[in-house]
Amino acid sequence: MEKLHFKYQATQPIDHPVHIGVVASGDLEVIMKPTDKKESELNIVTGSDGFKEVWQNVLTRFFDRYPLLADFEINDFGATPGVVNLRLTQAMEALKDEQ
Repeated sequence: MEKLHFKYQATQPIDHPVHIGVVASGDLEVIMKPTDKKESELNIVTGSDGFKEVWQNVLTRFFDRYPLLADFEINDFGATPGVVNLRLTQAMEALKDEQ
């Protein structure tokens, strides 16, 4: 089990929490909450050790496209980078759907 922490500059605050996905084999959940901070903070708990650089690459690509300002909690159980990107995109889309 590894705990990772990342921060990203962001400009688009969210106005309500979002919860997408479940922690299950090969999957993950993403929880986004509004924040008063000046940058997004991500706390990740993953069952797959040694993938910090992969996480950073996926997250950098996401924040380059979607600079969402929020506190993120991600709980991972072996998701591939494609699934991580999918869940983050689903969370971003859920923000639009719930407005």
